[in-house]
Parts: sequence; C-alpha cells; structure tokens
Amino acid sequence: MTQAPTRDGVPKGFRSAELGWPELDRIPHPPYRIPLLGDVVGVNRRTPLQDSLRYARQLGSVFRRKAFGKEFVFVWGARHAADLADESRFAKHVGLGIANLRPVAGDGLFTAYNHEPNWQLAHDVLAPGFSREAMAGYHPMMLAVARQLTEHWDRAAAAGRAVDVPGDMTKLTLETIARTGFGHDFESFERSRPHPFVTAMVGTLTYAQRLNTVPFPLAPLLLRSASRRNAADITYLNRTVDELVRARRAGGRGDGDLLDRMLETAHPETGERLEPRNVRRQVITFLVAGHETTSGALSFALHYLSRHPEVAARARAEVDRVWAGAAEPAYEQVARLRYVRRVLDESLRLWPTAPAFAREAREDTVLAGEHPMRRGAWALVLTPMLHRDPEVWGADAERFDPDRFEAQAVRTRAPHTFKPFGTGARACIGRQFALHEATLVLGLLLRRYELRPEPEYRLRVTERLTLMPEGLRLHPERRTAPREPAPELHCPVPGTGD
Repeated sequence: MTQAPTRDGVPKGFRSAELGWPELDRIPHPPYRIPLLGDVVGVNRRTPLQDSLRYARQLGSVFRRKAFGKEFVFVWGARHAADLADESRFAKHVGLGIANLRPVAGDGLFTAYNHEPNWQLAHDVLAPGFSREAMAGYHPMMLAVARQLTEHWDRAAAAGRAVDVPGDMTKLTLETIARTGFGHDFESFERSRPHPFVTAMVGTLTYAQRLNTVPFPLAPLLLRSASRRNAADITYLNRTVDELVRARRAGGRGDGDLLDRMLETAHPETGERLEPRNVRRQVITFLVAGHETTSGALSFALHYLSRHPEVAARARAEVDRVWAGAAEPAYEQVARLRYVRRVLDESLRLWPTAPAFAREAREDTVLAGEHPMRRGAWALVLTPMLHRDPEVWGADAERFDPDRFEAQAVRTRAPHTFKPFGTGARACIGRQFALHEATLVLGLLLRRYELRPEPEYRLRVTERLTLMPEGLRLHPERRTAPREPAPELHCPVPGTGD
C-alpha cells in the first residue's frame, strides 16, 4: 500500500475519514460536536492524548473525534488492535503528528511514507547495528555516560538537593545515542542549561504538536512567529548533524558505529548506499527518537519506583544478587535483571512514551469483522488504553504491578496486547538498544541510591510527540554497602498506579 501526498503536501485521508470508513456513523463520537470546530468542548489543546483517553473510557474501543475539519478514528480494544497488526492487510500510516515532522526528518525511518524506498534501505543497512554483537560493543559507552549521571546525582545527594529526573534522563539518553551511534559528545552533564540541540529538538516537537491543534487554513497566520522559530530550529539541527558527518569523513572511520554504517555500508543485495541528505535525516531521526522515548520511559519507571518502596526493595535485592561484587555489570548481567525489566515494562504499559501508532488498510477490508474500511482508510491505536483493556489486564488495570510481566503471565496473554514500540515491519528498530540502556540505568541507580519522592508531587504528564512526567523531582540518598545477596522472593505488589 502506498500513500502519495496531495499537491499541498497533506497525505490523502487526513481531511475526511468518511472517504475510507463507509459506515462512519456507526462509530460513536463525543456528544457536543460544534460545526466547523468539531469536538472541542471540554478539551485542552495541551493534552490531546489524555483527552482521548477520557473519551475512550466513555465511548468504547472504537470511537472518533473531529477537530477543525479533520476526523480521527481511534482504536484500543485488544481484538481490534490485534487485527490491525496483521501485516498482510494493514501497514504503517504516517499520521498527521508524524507528517508534521517531515520538514526536519524527511524520509527517515520514522517519518517516511511506505512508498518511499529510503526507509527500507536504511532499515536493511542499519539492522546489524542492533545485533547482539553490536549491542555488546555499545555497553561500555553506556556505562561511561551512566557514570556521569551518578557523579551528578552524588553531588546532589551530598548537598541534600533534589534532582530533575526528566532533565537528567534526557541528558543521559542524548549522550548515550550520540556517543554510541555517532561518536559525538554533547557535553550535556557539563552544561547548566540544555544543549542547544535539545532546545531545538524540543522546539520542533512542540511546533509539530501545535500544528495538530490549529485549523489548517489559519496556521500560517496564527503560528507566524512560531514558524520562524521552527525554521531556525530545523536549520540548527541540520547544521549540527552536517558538521558531525563532515568531522567523521575528515577524521576517518569511527568504531563501526551507526554513522560508519550509514557512510560505508552498501545494501547486502542491491549494493545501494544512503545518499548524503538521507544520512542527515537518519542521524536526526536517531538522535531525536533514540533518546526522547527512552528518557520518558526511565522517568516514569523512576517515578513508580519512588512511589512503591516495596517494588524498589525487591528490584534492588535482585541487582545486589545478580551483580554481586562486580564494580560494574558486564553486558550479559543486564539481561539477568528480570524483575527490573518487569518494572520497566509495567511503566511502559501504563505510560508508553510513544502513545499511539497509526495503521492503514492495504486493501478494502473489515476491521475485526465489524467496521468496513476502504483501501487507505486509517486508524490510530491508542496504546495507553490498549494497555488498560480490562479484558486483558483485569479490573485493576490502572494499578502498577510489575508481576503482570512474570514469564507465565506473558505466555498466557494474547499477542498484540503490549505495543510500546509499535508493530510490524515499521516498528522501532532500536527497541533492544533502548531496553538494554534503560534496564542498565535502572539497575545502576537502584544499586546506588534510595529514591525519595517529594511528598506533594502527583503525576502530571506533559505531551509532545512523546510523553514525559512533568516536574518530577526525586531526592537520591546514597546507600551504604549492600548486604549479602538475598534470595529472590515472590510477593504481591499492593498500591495504586500513582
């Protein structure tokens, strides 16, 4: 299935879902629909995802929302999501929020339309960069960046100061992907303010989000100054990456990292190579997507660990036992932190930092035997609601419980019910990289600190293209030397999700 843009650059299907959903009237929508404006009563333009979660609870597993002439169909029921995962009938759809990033990422892995060839070329060239052998090579660099984080937290602990968790996780994950993938150091931990690359990146993500909430004909007028800032942000991102690539070409080969692969590796079958402009777009894609989602996942996990000391104690005991007297864990030891990984998975269940993915019909079909869809019709899978489906996760789906990911529970659960990294051929290529990095960092922080929350804090979620806890601060307290490793205990996890 291809998806060609129209003459004004807006992909087909954005203006009217009626063209692809013959029985659209059967799909419920919010009750107070205003002509021209749509379903805007009681919503907040800063929290469109969380508004959609509220409507999902009211309207059911398939519903629609309309805003400024654009109709969106949302799906979250496990049966419907599993049907949309069928690659023979459905493919990735580049939805409006992602399409708004094309001025900076173009036909990169994340933002390419299905008919564009460069995403498949880049995927095939770069996939070996996420093999087990490659991952083991990245591990020492991940440790080096994590060391900078713990030095920073040690100073905060000694002074009795709280740490800015989302800010520090952003520094950590940006440095990790920059060094392991491209041999570049942004010196994030030496700076008192975010690196200009982060500022520009956040600016482009925020601008793309704002475009979703402004009527299309009025955007040039209402966002004139924001458009100028966005253009400047894109120019800075491009210039930074171009300088990085020039330095690599001038300095010779790196250590076989992702940039080496982009510059040197030909497709194993066709012999094609990535053209220079596409190299830039792939680098930007990895720097943006490769750190933004992981920083959010770590931040949510640290929030839940601080709010559930019994979970933190169990995870910490596992780290003490598995890593024992090792000064720093070896690559193989990270995968043995099975309970820590469950904590991460449960955090991603409740708040998947990439909160939706879109799927389009390759041919005329019927979704889950209920809703006819014409070729090209598309729907947004609302991942946080899929992960809260009571038919899959039970009546207590809002409760934080890492044992939902105990091996037996995972084996007995239906497929396609846990999708924090998307689905199918266009799912996140860096999934294993992100999971290894996040598990490693959680293990290191649990081993070194007690994590004390600020008592008055209540979880608030900020929305860009990804999700992040807003204003999350923790007080790290250095632990004394760990006791002798304790046997692993299986115990229930009480408490609520926050």
